[in-house]
Amino acid sequence: MANLSALETLIELATKETEEAAKRLGLAVKAAADTESKLMLLQDYRAEYAARFQASMATGLSAMGCRNFQLFMDKLDTAVASQQNVVNEARKRVEERRTAWQAGERKRMSYGTLVTRAQQDERRRDDKRDQKAMDEHAARQHLFKR
Repeated sequence: MANLSALETLIELATKETEEAAKRLGLAVKAAADTESKLMLLQDYRAEYAARFQASMATGLSAMGCRNFQLFMDKLDTAVASQQNVVNEARKRVEERRTAWQAGERKRMSYGTLVTRAQQDERRRDDKRDQKAMDEHAARQHLFKR
């Protein structure tokens, strides 16, 4: 088993790595939330514009005006689809960052388990050594009493 100080160094490194991964995850979550917010704004604007289009159609709209509305709606649809792709990519990055953070956390915890085992092994060795010393002492005492 590796010595305790080497394991503690590994734990420190893994902890720093995990903290950095957590920061990257936090930034990715924030970026994903921002992209989702922009998507919702675009969708709301599109719905509002479609409602205005319907109202204009009810009051009468020229062919040119109708065509302009349609062209703008197409542009809005393209913008919404494009933003949806950005949202999907942001969500993908969040999952990648989450996976990296979880892997770092598992690594850190496994080092912690190794440290615990090493400490338990050392304690057992110390206990054995102490028991052996006490047994030898008791045997000597027994010999001296004779």
